[in-house]
Amino acid sequence: MKRGCRSHCPIAFALEIFGDRWTLLVLRDLLLRAKSRYKEFLASEEGIATNVLAERLRRLEEERLVTKSRPSGGGRQFVYRPTARALDLLPVLLEISCWSAKYDPLTAAPPAVMRRIRKNRGSFIRQIRQQFAV
Repeated sequence: MKRGCRSHCPIAFALEIFGDRWTLLVLRDLLLRAKSRYKEFLASEEGIATNVLAERLRRLEEERLVTKSRPSGGGRQFVYRPTARALDLLPVLLEISCWSAKYDPLTAAPPAVMRRIRKNRGSFIRQIRQQFAV
């Protein structure tokens, strides 16, 4: 966390971390789509460039939102996992998703998932947290 704060406003603080197009999409893929490897993030439909993805993953690691490790069974590719700090963002990501699904007439949000989120956000969040056991 080597950034200088422009102010101590909570919105400004969040924007220093998430205020670009790609960071929240990487977190979406990590938390809601269970992607954990560089190639999986790279394959997302938004088409992130390799250098941008590498920088966002580095920044998320620097902000202590992800950890990077080698798989326990060996292998060359790193595995990215959310930290408890990242999992605390789930309610925010779900609110953004619900808002977007409501106002975007062409939303790609699966209706069944959106109904589940609206019906019981707490249960949905607990289920995701259990996947990561953090």
